[in-house]
Amino acid sequence: MRTINMLEAKSNLSRFVEAVETGSEAEIIIARNGRPVARLMPLPSVKPGRRIGVAKGRFTVPDSIDADNATVAALFAGSAA
Repeated sequence: MRTINMLEAKSNLSRFVEAVETGSEAEIIIARNGRPVARLMPLPSVKPGRRIGVAKGRFTVPDSIDADNATVAALFAGSAA
């Protein structure tokens, strides 16, 4: 665990973030006037959620799905078709 002062943190933030991100530093403590006030550490890895398309092949779309497009567009425009 490395401790740095505020000025050093401001001047080299991207370098410290990279060090934590790559694992060369487990965490970095940032101090103000010699007193620790913040901790820079990596976030835990998050597995991506389910993606769009997970229902592919689970239902069929009828050929007439676009039959009412003109009516829907007219309703959005504020007029009846």
